[in-house]
Amino acid sequence: MAANEKTQARTEQAKGKIKEAAGRTVGNERLTAEGRIDQTKGDARMAKEKAKDALKD
Repeated sequence: MAANEKTQARTEQAKGKIKEAAGRTVGNERLTAEGRIDQTKGDARMAKEKAKDALKD
């Protein structure tokens, strides 16, 4: 897995968790949804990179 891609995926996941928590804290549904979307993007990026790694081996 490319280190840069792995780092980006983890960053997106973390950013999403923070946004979601902040949205829940202030009662902002839009921010909560954006957080979930960011987490999903990070999860998808990580899955893509893991699939690439599996094909290389």
